[in-house]
Amino acid sequence: MRPPTEAAADPLPLHVEVSGEGDCIALAHGFGGSARNFRPQVRALRERYQTIVYDARGHARSGAPVTAEDYTPECFVGDLGRVLAGAGAARAVVGGLSMGAGVALRFALARPECVQGLVLAAFPAGGGRGFAAQALEFAQSLAAEGIAAAGERFVWGKSSGLSERDAALVRQGFLEHAPHALAHVLRELIAMQPSVEELAPALRRLEAPVLIVVGERDASSLAASRALAALLPRARFVVVPDAGHVVNLQRPEAFNAALLAFLAEEVFAAA
Repeated sequence: MRPPTEAAADPLPLHVEVSGEGDCIALAHGFGGSARNFRPQVRALRERYQTIVYDARGHARSGAPVTAEDYTPECFVGDLGRVLAGAGAARAVVGGLSMGAGVALRFALARPECVQGLVLAAFPAGGGRGFAAQALEFAQSLAAEGIAAAGERFVWGKSSGLSERDAALVRQGFLEHAPHALAHVLRELIAMQPSVEELAPALRRLEAPVLIVVGERDASSLAASRALAALLPRARFVVVPDAGHVVNLQRPEAFNAALLAFLAEEVFAAA
């Protein structure tokens, strides 16, 4: 792996890791995660592809602005563009998990000329008062109770369904973020996630091949993932057995097999 860099052309520093050579694959992590969450995928991809992972703004080793205006969807879409430009990639396969999948799809809709393919894992349900209300409640909990208590309540506690090992790993990563930044992300990005139905007209026009991956135990993302697969013209839909929301870490071998097959058969088949 090349030494970590900072995305260029913006005062906000972004921690970026670039591995391998060849066609470019850029992956955006989920809420409360970091570039580290894609290590199994980087290892699987780097011998054939250039792989880019990065810490989103407000997360881990990237900058964490104080103002809410620095956490809008447009900011996250712009960051993905900066990351690709910094790596010299005019076009790429872009993707992500959960929050990162939402950002990747927004990027593909805003800049389709830059996207060779799209990977949407554990896509967020979005839309509706319930989804937004939970995000806003989580943000309020961060402000009132602190990051450890809020994380226990909303992320890795007993109701999460995570194993003891997975819960410990999620907690370890979550606690490295700034609480104010996570609260802004919840209010300005996650609570603003549109439903698949709201996105339907734009989705039907998306020409790039799309891989949709979801764990069979991921109750929060299954319906949205199925709806995406039904609307996107060139969708490949994969349900990973015995996996929950963090499907790429819980079942990395199955996830990587689906990803590599998609790249070889759908994106770069004619290359």
